[in-house]
Amino acid sequence: IMPMQGSCKRTACVLETDLPTSWEHWSALVQTALEPGPAIPLEQLLLVRDLSGRLVRRFEPPEGVTARLAAVLLLLFPTGEDLSFLLTVRSNTLPNHRGEVSLPGGATDPEDASPIATALRECWEELGVAPDQITVWGSLTPIYIPPSNFRITPIVGFSAQPPELKPNTSEVSAVLTSTLRHLLDPATVVEEEWNLRGEQVHVPYFAIGGQKVWGATAIILSEFVARLRRVLQTPLAADHG
Repeated sequence: IMPMQGSCKRTACVLETDLPTSWEHWSALVQTALEPGPAIPLEQLLLVRDLSGRLVRRFEPPEGVTARLAAVLLLLFPTGEDLSFLLTVRSNTLPNHRGEVSLPGGATDPEDASPIATALRECWEELGVAPDQITVWGSLTPIYIPPSNFRITPIVGFSAQPPELKPNTSEVSAVLTSTLRHLLDPATVVEEEWNLRGEQVHVPYFAIGGQKVWGATAIILSEFVARLRRVLQTPLAADHG
C-alpha cells in the first residue's frame, strides 16, 4: 500500500489553510466548481493502469453496442462547518457491482424524464431521501462502465439539513458519510497493486470509512476533487475561505 503518487504532483496541492471555513463557503466553492469549464485531464482522475502505466479501461462501448443509461447522486449536506456526502455499500444480492462502494443511483427507468429524475428517484428508493428535500446544483462528466455496460451521469445535489436515512436493505448493506475536507486531503488517496480479472494493475482509491472507494465511483469523485482544486487555486479562491 502506498500513497497515491500524483495527488499533489499532478496538480498543485491545496493547503488545509486554503480550505473553506464554513459550510456556506463550501457551498459557494462547489457551485463555482460545477460551472462549465475545460475538461479535467485524465492524469487527475483515479484511473486503473497496468504496470507500465497504460490505462486499462474502455471509455466508450464497443462498436455496435449501445450503453444502458443510469445516474448517480452526489448528495451534499452541512455538518458543522463542513459539507458532507453519502456513499453506499451495495448489497451482496444485487446483480451488478455487489459489495462495492458507490454513490446512490441506478438504471434509468422509462418514465424518468432526465438523469436528474433517475438520480433523485434512486436516492429515494435506496436511502429514503425525498426528492423535494434536494436542490440540484449541477452534474459531472458522464462515465461509461464496461462490466455492466452503463453510461452513468453523476448529478450533484444539496440538502439544507442532514437527511434522515431509511436505507433499503435489499440494495444497501451500509451507508458511509464523509466530508469534502476529507475528500480533498491527499492522504485519503491510496494506490495498491491488485490482480484484476487476471491482470496485475495499479488501482488508486479513496480510503473512506474503512472502505476502498475505487472504479467508477473513484473516477467521479476525483473529477469532483479536481474541479474543487481548480477553483481553490485561482485568485478568486480567497472569496471562499
